[in-house]
Amino acid sequence: MVTTRQWTGYAWAVAAVAAATLAGWAMHPRFDLVNIAMVYLLAVVVVALRLSRGPVIAASIMCVLAFDFLFVPPSGTLTVDDAQYLLTFAIMLVVALIISRLVASVRHRAAAQAALEIEAETERIRSALLASISHDLRTPLAVMAGASSSLAENGERLSPAERRALAGSIFDQAREMSEHVAKVLQMTRLETGAIRIDCDWVALGEIVGSVLARLSERMAGHRVIVDLPDDLPLVRVDATLIEQALGNLLENAARHTPAETVVRVRAQRKEDEVVVTVEDYAGGLSDADLERVFAKFHRGKAEGAETGIGLGLAICRAIVRLHGGRTWAERIPGGGTAFRFTLPLEEAPAMPQEPAPD
Repeated sequence: MVTTRQWTGYAWAVAAVAAATLAGWAMHPRFDLVNIAMVYLLAVVVVALRLSRGPVIAASIMCVLAFDFLFVPPSGTLTVDDAQYLLTFAIMLVVALIISRLVASVRHRAAAQAALEIEAETERIRSALLASISHDLRTPLAVMAGASSSLAENGERLSPAERRALAGSIFDQAREMSEHVAKVLQMTRLETGAIRIDCDWVALGEIVGSVLARLSERMAGHRVIVDLPDDLPLVRVDATLIEQALGNLLENAARHTPAETVVRVRAQRKEDEVVVTVEDYAGGLSDADLERVFAKFHRGKAEGAETGIGLGLAICRAIVRLHGGRTWAERIPGGGTAFRFTLPLEEAPAMPQEPAPD
């Protein structure tokens, strides 16, 4: 059964033969028949490079028939006075079949190579995921097991303060594990296209304020400076997702910088986009880390504890990409790193005018 794609291939073959015929008809008064035959051969080669074997064979047969009927004496018939044209017809068909076979072989090898690369990438991600989970979930589990064991075995002999400390440790580690699992699940949803953005007009100041309020406990040990111009335009984004992207950058800064370090949040308009920046001053990243810091499961070598499964910045990049923006990192004067992302600007709707009083 011929599929729609195959019918499309045959249609392109007919179009190529028609184009060669028009070119041959324009050449006929001034060029020898061998040159017109080369035009038909070129059409067959082009079809062979682009389409499957069926349309290629059809194109070669149609080229032979069109060339014979319109140009080979006696024109207007399918008879051939000169036997040399039979050789031309045979060469045209053989060339078409050879090129078609070579192209099919190249496509098969390319598909096999792509499959191998996908398999290798999948295996790399699987290994990285298992390594990250085994490292970053094992530690919280060990802490939770130790704290809960102490509560179960010696709870009655512990002071209220000690019990609260152990319970708080269990809670903190459980929350960290939950965040790890949530990031893995969200990265999977972002990569499979399961997340659809719901855009609306919002002020960046509102997004920044909401993120800092949510992360107030986590950012309490740092000096957070917000630098937002008063004339920043509204952006049309999915506020929930952009809050998460910005929050991931701030959490990354808090995780990898010492206490009391300055973390600065900036935003500025540049032509048809807004650039949002989170700057930290923890000594900066290496050149290699600047290039791959947004990759999945990558964790840069910076000061502070190296925790997390390396998905926060990858999720940030995926979210910004959904909005048509870009993400990158660069060193800044003073030994720090700036993590930047852009959001495209659209023309904001006009504010409705209040009706004039009667």
